Amino acid sequence: MTQTAYRAQLLTFRDDPAFSDDNAVHETDGLLLVEDGRVVAAGAYAALRDQIAPDAEIKDLRNKLIVPGFIDSHIHYPQTDMIASPAPGLLPWLNTYTFPTERKFEDPAYARETAGFFIDELLACGTTTALVYCTVHKQSADAFFSESESRNLRMIAGKVLMDRNCPEYLRDTAQSGYDDSAELIARWHGRGRQEYALTPRFAPTSTEAQLEACAVLARKHQDVYIQSHVAENTDEIKWVESLFPGHRSYLDIYDHYDLLRQRAVYGHCIYLDDTDRQRMAETGAVASHCPTSNLFLGSGLFDIEKAGAAKMPVALATDVGGGTTFSMLQTMGEAHKIARLTGHHLSAARMFWLATTGAAQVLDMSDRVGTLKPGSEADFVVLDPAGTPLLARRTARAESLEELLFAFAMLGDDRAVFETYAAGKCVHRREARRAAVPELAAA
Repeated sequence: MTQTAYRAQLLTFRDDPAFSDDNAVHETDGLLLVEDGRVVAAGAYAALRDQIAPDAEIKDLRNKLIVPGFIDSHIHYPQTDMIASPAPGLLPWLNTYTFPTERKFEDPAYARETAGFFIDELLACGTTTALVYCTVHKQSADAFFSESESRNLRMIAGKVLMDRNCPEYLRDTAQSGYDDSAELIARWHGRGRQEYALTPRFAPTSTEAQLEACAVLARKHQDVYIQSHVAENTDEIKWVESLFPGHRSYLDIYDHYDLLRQRAVYGHCIYLDDTDRQRMAETGAVASHCPTSNLFLGSGLFDIEKAGAAKMPVALATDVGGGTTFSMLQTMGEAHKIARLTGHHLSAARMFWLATTGAAQVLDMSDRVGTLKPGSEADFVVLDPAGTPLLARRTARAESLEELLFAFAMLGDDRAVFETYAAGKCVHRREARRAAVPELAAA
């Protein structure tokens, strides 16, 4: 295969920047070499230029910054069309907007068209991997995986399980949910770059029988992911207490059904106590921090410092459509603000870590994505410090890596994403998209 050489600034990580500022590595004149969809080398241009093949395609991006592809640890693709819907709280929002919208996904054609638009939005924002909720309809998962596979993306998704406390038109049963999930695992898990996630929506919409059926599948398939919600909203927690009496906490319900383990990801995790955090740390279950959603729905403030003190795995997420943006850059900015409101400072280097290498580590995929290490899959984003006039003005005055990354997190959005690559192939180019959409081209 022909080698492609990208000369640009590079951002990589040795480890979590919370431990040391030196863990964020910035090559101001870097070189990324890619062959056959994988990284061959990444580092200083001066040290690696002799490795450029004679017939290599060379891309000069010296005024751009290459970072590993962003990883969104919690997002609902069926909620794309009801993003930014007004409601006084989580539960009314679900009943008024979410459930009626999800009904439409019984139509495979509608599901496939939405999945295509959804993935376009992810790629435009630099997100190359996501943990995706489908609907209760098996065909919604087939539609998503088909669209992802056609673009050779590394994605994780699953059919939602709900057998109570939801409209009849969205209800499965413990047995049908088991059967559908087993069939989807057999068809999609490990097929190319697709992976499956068992997806009980949240404890209130699953009976004990359905949670047990999910646990059986989880034990049978140790390498599949698990995703759900926990401790997002105080009204939700009261409801859960009434439905599952006798459990120590909301999280304890999932623990009871052996659904806390590595590759298990729980959205929000706002109202956990010290014992809950300890169990998350002990089991390797991941807290998916969804700042724009938590602010939009008024759910509460996730304390990232308490999570860190407990050694609880954490990743960032947009949670569209409770969240208000597909952009992980904007999500970083809101995460910083929430940290400030809980009395802490979240550095820009750590925000980028949480959205890339750190996410890959806690999601058990650091050998494949979230990195620019040799042998890894070449999923990366080319960020443009001049993506908007204001961003250009601020980044031109940046005197450190932290200031540069902080400007991206505070001022950046999809306009700062110049190109997105998956398995070495360009899957989004900002200028091409603007040209294809008249409204953008005229802006």
